[in-house]
Amino acid sequence: MDRIGVVGCGLMGSGIAEIAARAGADVIVLERNAEALAAGVARIEKSLTRAVAANKMPEDEANLARSNLSFTEDFTRLADRQLVIEAVAEDEATKLQVFQRLDAVVSDPEAILATNTSSIPIIKLAMATRRPEQVIGMHFFNPVPVLRLTEVISSLLTSPETTTRIRDYATNSLHKKVIDSKDRAGFVVNALLIPYLLSSIRMLESGFATAEDIDTGMVVGCAHPMGPLALTDLIGLDTTLAVAESLYEEFKESHLATPPLLSRMVQAGLLGRKSGQGFYSYK
Repeated sequence: MDRIGVVGCGLMGSGIAEIAARAGADVIVLERNAEALAAGVARIEKSLTRAVAANKMPEDEANLARSNLSFTEDFTRLADRQLVIEAVAEDEATKLQVFQRLDAVVSDPEAILATNTSSIPIIKLAMATRRPEQVIGMHFFNPVPVLRLTEVISSLLTSPETTTRIRDYATNSLHKKVIDSKDRAGFVVNALLIPYLLSSIRMLESGFATAEDIDTGMVVGCAHPMGPLALTDLIGLDTTLAVAESLYEEFKESHLATPPLLSRMVQAGLLGRKSGQGFYSYK
């Protein structure tokens, strides 16, 4: 697959577009408006420049990636894509609209429509199309150019051929380590990670320990590279809330219930890394 589309150029979409372009694909990136596109272009450029400066990528490879990228606000530009990866906000209604439009626009009968959702069951998105056997989950991790893991999630309707093609592409072209997941909310990583993050928020909310001590305990005591509250800020409080709500909706388990502190912070616009304000700035 050498004609790739990416819908969304935020933190995740820009990273996905970058690694696909670095792998040699012709990549078209779609965003909703010129402002969002400009921000996405700047994000990719910053990432490439930083990689060259850190001697992690030669300048000619960065220039090749730049030449492989084009940007648009026009859905019809994705018509000839062999693979389109959706990376818009973690909102089911928004993603359903994207998949309906992709299904209408993408003309290649063998094209695969993938989603980077971190929590929404793939089959819900697949049923919004006329090609559910060619809809699959490709869950990347932030920052995409650095973290090697990709979860591949096949729904009950995803064909074995689609799964094989995506596993091969992620492994051999994008050089990711692939793990397979059942199509359940949260998949493998978030089904384990989100309850841990929620527990750390409840501990902070109860006054049992400070944010600094919670994170230091897990970094120094358990050799985690980052504490749970700092990680929640990095992921984004709104994204964490969305995933937690999806998990609770499916499993109805008490440890997945949203801590009131998290809801209050999101309502107040304290969204972690996206706004520069999170648990370390919350009083």
